[in-house]
Amino acid sequence: QVQLVESGGGLVQPGGSLRLSCAVSGSIMRFNAMAWYRQAPGKERVLVARITWYGNTNYADSVKGRFTISRDNAKNTVYLQMNSLKPEETALYYCNGNDAMDYWGKGTLVTVSS
Repeated sequence: QVQLVESGGGLVQPGGSLRLSCAVSGSIMRFNAMAWYRQAPGKERVLVARITWYGNTNYADSVKGRFTISRDNAKNTVYLQMNSLKPEETALYYCNGNDAMDYWGKGTLVTVSS
């Protein structure tokens, strides 16, 4: 069964940067699209960024210009570069892969705090 494993979370000061990684067991090319979601305490899980099989990307309005999603097909890994982080972006960040089904990682915690 395919597995998605996130890494790269941690504590960062406001205005700082982090890069999240999502390693996929098996080929990343099986997915029509891959995405990053986040869930803040007491809130619903929301889409942050998405990249399709063709490489098209889309972002939540709140992160446009600051976050970048990318993938390395050879490494079967998807990345989320996050710059100018804000305290309200403290959340569990989840990797998602979609073919006919949705696959999820267990999440990596990002804490933005001084």
